[in-house]
Amino acid sequence: MKSRPWISEWLWQGERRRGMKAIIVASAVIAGIYALLLGAWFRACDHQACPDTLSLGVLPLRQTSRIYASDGSLLTEVGSERRTFLPLGEMSPILKDAFLVTEDRRFFRHDGVDYLRVFGAVAANVASWRLREGFSTVTMQLARNLWPETINGRDRTFTRKVREIQVAYRIEKNYTKERILELYLNQIPLGGEVYGVEPAAQAYFGKSARNLNVAEAALLAALPKGPTSYNPRHFPERAIARRNLIIGLLRDEGKLSPAEATSWQSSPLQLVPARTVKPLAPYFSEYVRQVVEARFGDQLKIGGLRVFTTLDPAVQRSAEQALENQLSAIERGRFGSYPRASYQAYLKARGAEENPGAAPYLQGMVIVQEAATGRIRAMVGGRDFETSKFNRATQARRQAGSAFKPFVFSAAVRMGDPLSRLIDDEPITVQSTTVGEPDWSPNNADYQFQGAITLREALYRSRNAATVRLGMDIGLNAVIAEAKRFGLTTPIRPYPSTLLGTSEVIPLELVSAYSAFANGGDRTTPRVIERVEDSQGNVLWETQTAWTSVMDPDQAWLLTNALRDVVRRGTAYSAVTGAGFRYPAGGKTGTSDDYADNWFIGFTSELVTGVWIGMDRRERIMQGAQGGKLAAPVWTTIMQEVYRHRAPPNDWLEPPGIVGATIDRSTGFLATAYCPEEVRTVEYYLSGTSPQQYCPIHSQPESVIHEAVSGER
Repeated sequence: MKSRPWISEWLWQGERRRGMKAIIVASAVIAGIYALLLGAWFRACDHQACPDTLSLGVLPLRQTSRIYASDGSLLTEVGSERRTFLPLGEMSPILKDAFLVTEDRRFFRHDGVDYLRVFGAVAANVASWRLREGFSTVTMQLARNLWPETINGRDRTFTRKVREIQVAYRIEKNYTKERILELYLNQIPLGGEVYGVEPAAQAYFGKSARNLNVAEAALLAALPKGPTSYNPRHFPERAIARRNLIIGLLRDEGKLSPAEATSWQSSPLQLVPARTVKPLAPYFSEYVRQVVEARFGDQLKIGGLRVFTTLDPAVQRSAEQALENQLSAIERGRFGSYPRASYQAYLKARGAEENPGAAPYLQGMVIVQEAATGRIRAMVGGRDFETSKFNRATQARRQAGSAFKPFVFSAAVRMGDPLSRLIDDEPITVQSTTVGEPDWSPNNADYQFQGAITLREALYRSRNAATVRLGMDIGLNAVIAEAKRFGLTTPIRPYPSTLLGTSEVIPLELVSAYSAFANGGDRTTPRVIERVEDSQGNVLWETQTAWTSVMDPDQAWLLTNALRDVVRRGTAYSAVTGAGFRYPAGGKTGTSDDYADNWFIGFTSELVTGVWIGMDRRERIMQGAQGGKLAAPVWTTIMQEVYRHRAPPNDWLEPPGIVGATIDRSTGFLATAYCPEEVRTVEYYLSGTSPQQYCPIHSQPESVIHEAVSGER
């Protein structure tokens, strides 16, 4: 039976209408998708959301800055990312090939986006119903790595991907392929804080990326896929498998012959040991970082600065070792019963994690400053930087104890008192000026009193009662002004106890103050920087010695000569001269109340070295802990080691304005021929201030005086 024509026509017209509708719908969908893509393309960089790619021509990379010791050795690297820039032309050729065959084979044939790879990745992901493959090119990865703030790889949104593609196009438009590859290889994260092939080559193989062989280059190229997953130290088998895969790709691309590839694939994994050596001078390096960052800001973290410091590695090692040996000896009971847990016991109980608060174990500090220049040659800010990063040399505020006394005696000499002036070392009570507070009666360390003694003896024997009597006589304000003149910036309270060092000081300032004694009256400001250069070697900052006149040379010589008696016959004799140190030196011991702070600040004409020992929380170290017993031996050990490797220090020349006279130290007058030998001593004076009268007590032999008295009876 034949179909009716009108029925066929009706069916044909229906199919046509449906086809037209399908075309219209498909066109609308495509147009919508296009509009969506177009909108996303323009919105991706709205409001300056995309970075300025032209900045690549000015600042190529975030590079770590390096801090060097005075001998040119590397102390540490500073930066959010450990990176050292290496020009593309200096890199091993096989290294570049290994990265390209792995990450972007058609790098030199696309303009930022590899569309063949895009379609392949989409097909693979659709087939597996999950995101198995990406299509980021080297240029797209560079964009992501250079600007993680705006193109965050963890952001899985469509807008982020469009932004990444746009920035990649801009980079390709403005820079050559060689420049892009150079930036990429110096920017790529390769595990931990290591960024770029040069620091990675140094970290894993102990060599430059200039000299990598095929196996080493392929191993580095294996890391971008998963720096943690393919870390050769943690997952060697996994790392070797991916390395060998990349060697196979190099073979397939004609970069290696089959025989070469097979040979390199059988190569064993050869890594240099991970750095486990304790870094030298970590407290010093951190202090340097703070100083440079205060001046240069974020340039220190990203600009590849080269910071040349004043640190002498040999002196630093001596200081670190001497301090640790002494602290361990104290804990072992060498100087008496030590009442608390040792540092080693703390580590065993707590592990080596950082202690955010005060360290509960015995601590110490050492500063070695070059007197004439202010250069800090060594700085030990604590016992263990890993467990306590608090720098006791620069951040702590501690009571100076008797190490403050030289400022009291300096003020007295400035006001005209000779060192032969007699002062009573007898009990003294200072009346309290505050209602409800008791009077104050300072005692001497040995709980004994010597009677009338000279200022010189009061200083080198560190007599508390005599010092307080002297300070109250010349006035607290004069003493405070003297301490400020010497460079102390912390508040110094106008209390009588301040004369014995109860006000807190910053150790670095206290040590630096003593440079005025070593230098003949001029204090030098401590400095840790010699110069700072940019990554191209241009000098950005160079420091100079800063001098401050504190005393005239005659006054300085008198004080220095008196402080030499501290080591010749005073509180530091046993630990310094008695321990074999024979060079001209002076200094002052210090012990705060209740044996909580132990000090010795000693100096030669070249170096000022300060040592502090104590607990972070102010508490007694141990019964009888004194600076001459605990701190001074550290000084002696350091200085003996230093002067084994350098010429002996010069003695201090007596200035023309100084005169010497033989006096009777029990009276302060010129000695007569009848003064007993034990009271005869040579004292020095500013010109015109020496005594003119002879001792009235010993004007004739004691036998004659005795006979005359007997005859009268």
